[in-house]
Amino acid sequence: MIKKFHVLYVGQIELDNVGLNGTPANDRLYSDERLREAFFTARDVAQLMDELGFDVLWTAEHHFQREGYEVFPNLIQLGLWLATQTKRLKFGCAFNVLPMWHPIRLAEDYAMADIVTGGRVIMGVGRGYHSREVESFGAPLLDAEKNREFFEEQLQLLLTCFNKQSFHHKGKYYECPPPVDYRGYTLKDITMVPRPKHLPVEIWMPIASGKTIEMMARYGLNAMVTLNGEKILDDVVRAYHAANIKYGHNKQLGEDVIWGAGVYLADSREEAIRRLEPAHDERFKWFAPFGFVRYADEQGRTWGSPGAPTSVPKLTDGVKQKAWFCGPPKEVIEGIKSIEAKYPGLEHFMIHWAEGLGPKEFKEQLRWFAKDVMPALKQA
Repeated sequence: MIKKFHVLYVGQIELDNVGLNGTPANDRLYSDERLREAFFTARDVAQLMDELGFDVLWTAEHHFQREGYEVFPNLIQLGLWLATQTKRLKFGCAFNVLPMWHPIRLAEDYAMADIVTGGRVIMGVGRGYHSREVESFGAPLLDAEKNREFFEEQLQLLLTCFNKQSFHHKGKYYECPPPVDYRGYTLKDITMVPRPKHLPVEIWMPIASGKTIEMMARYGLNAMVTLNGEKILDDVVRAYHAANIKYGHNKQLGEDVIWGAGVYLADSREEAIRRLEPAHDERFKWFAPFGFVRYADEQGRTWGSPGAPTSVPKLTDGVKQKAWFCGPPKEVIEGIKSIEAKYPGLEHFMIHWAEGLGPKEFKEQLRWFAKDVMPALKQA
């Protein structure tokens, strides 16, 4: 049963002239002043979520995005600040892109935030998908196998920092510590200071592929799946469950999975679609070229794969695929429950903030959702 309610805010500013016929994504260029506004939007939304009884605000790490879609470069810093502006809400990292970090520095930053916020920052890791970002930091992305190999060693080192009092790591990409002289002796191991207060560290990662799922289960990572069509959602949830059983993690189907979907409430489905459509279309103008159309055709093929649709999806496609729920609260509740019923271990539902939707309108949606949808789901 769904018990926890999350929001994903990737860090967009309030975009102007949105929609398929609006400003082309690559033509967007905003001033420093405009790009700063997302931090204060995050504060305002976090304070409202805190008041309304939501559980976690997730944000996304990105760099160099003068287009204004994703402008948060450091999620741990952001979560640390937002914790000072709120009372109980937690802040999730969706996701710290490991190839752009030294794992020990990330582990240290997280440990500090965990200690001083009382465990209100949640760790998340990802491999990255923007070549402009990852390759500019000197890490591999275009070479997918090298990226996966590099990420896995980084993950091993990150987990070692959290779980061992002292350690020596030697792999293909890192040796920590190197065998150097220090105060009259040769280093053989190091101790991370400080270590997190709350152990074991809960780590989340997006499900991206079969190989990713296998690795997640092997290292005991939790899963986030957002804006997937019903068929693909089912495929990945079942694959994640099977992989966990294989590695001895006796989880229920849907356990330790955050399922994210788009939500827009209105008096009718037609009105909701009309109001949300420009913001939805703006989202896919930016994200579709990265391959983020996780819908299936009638034969079960993912959009963009051979023989399947390759077009930018319409909101009506997303509603049909149950990636988006639009309409009166009663219909949205029924739609969410139709997915929840398949997965006895599913406890987490996340609202994906459509990137073209302005903050004022989104906050109105959160108030309505908290008033008329959350209580019905909690009482199910």
